[in-house]
Amino acid sequence: MAAGAAFVYINDMDRPIAPQTTGADAVFRLRAPDVQALPLVLASPHSGRGYSAAFLSASRLDALTLRRSEDCYVEEIFAAAAEALAVPLLEALFPRAYIDPNREPYEIDPAMFDGPLPGYVNVRSPRVAVGLGTIARVVAGGEEIYRTKLRFADASARIERCYYPYHAALRRLVDATVARFGCCILLDCHSMPSIGLPPDMAHSRRCDVVLGDCHGTACAGSVTDAAETVLRDLGYVTARNSPYAGGYTTRHYGRPTEGVHALQIELNRALYVDETTLERQPYLTTLGQHMRLLVAALGDLPRHRRLARR
Repeated sequence: MAAGAAFVYINDMDRPIAPQTTGADAVFRLRAPDVQALPLVLASPHSGRGYSAAFLSASRLDALTLRRSEDCYVEEIFAAAAEALAVPLLEALFPRAYIDPNREPYEIDPAMFDGPLPGYVNVRSPRVAVGLGTIARVVAGGEEIYRTKLRFADASARIERCYYPYHAALRRLVDATVARFGCCILLDCHSMPSIGLPPDMAHSRRCDVVLGDCHGTACAGSVTDAAETVLRDLGYVTARNSPYAGGYTTRHYGRPTEGVHALQIELNRALYVDETTLERQPYLTTLGQHMRLLVAALGDLPRHRRLARR
C-alpha cells in the first residue's frame, strides 16, 4: 500500500467497521474519556482489520486467511471496560499481517526484499527467524503472504505511516497518565490461538489466559499477582510468561522504577470466537464483563500498593 492510501475495511461477518472520528485515513482509534479516572491505559495492537486493496492484491492469500493473524475482537472485549471505568483504549486499525506494532520499528526479513537493506535493520531477531517481524512474511498459520518480493521503500512507508503514529499516541497516553496519577499500568491486550500451546498445557487443562510481564521486569509483581488472582477467582486457567512473556510493547514501555508497569494479556480465542470462521461466540459478552472486573481491580491497585516512581 502506498503511503497515504485509504484502508478498505473488511466487515467482520455481521457488522461493518464504524467510521473513524479521526478521518478515513486514520491508522488508530483512541477511545478516551473526558476525564481519565484510573491510572490505566489499554492498548490493542493486533485487532485492526483495515485492509487496502493494494495489500490484498499483493497477497497470495484470501482475506479470511489473512484475518486469522488478527487478535479478533480484542478491542471490542475491552471497549466496555474502557467506557465504564473512564480509561483510554488505543487500538490499531491496520492489520497485523500488514505491519506489527508489537515489534521493534525495523525487525525485517531480508529475504522478503528485492535489494539490500540499510544497516540499522534488525535482520536477526527471533521474530524475523519465524517470519513474524515488523513486516510479516507469513500469517499465523505459517503460509507465505506475498506473491513477489517487496521494495524496502514501501516497508519504510508503512512504518512511517502506521507504526510511529501508533506508538506516539501510546507514549502520550502513558506519559499523561504518569503526570496525572504518578504511575501508569499499561495493559497490552491480545488473543492467542487455542492450538500450539506447550505440551505441558496441552495434556492438562486448557490455558485460558497467559499473563506476560517479561519475567518480572516489566511491572511490579503485585500487578501480575492481582491480575492472576482476579482471573483465577473467575474460573480461568492462567499461566505466566509461557508461551508469551511479552512483546516489544511490554519490554519497551515497562519501567517499574519510573512508575510505568506494562503487562501483556493473551486471551484464548477458543473462549469467544470460532477460529475457523472468525464468527463471534456468545461467551464474548461474558468475557467482556470479566475483563471489566480485571481492569477495575488493576486500576484500584495503586491505592493499596506503591507503584509510583521510586
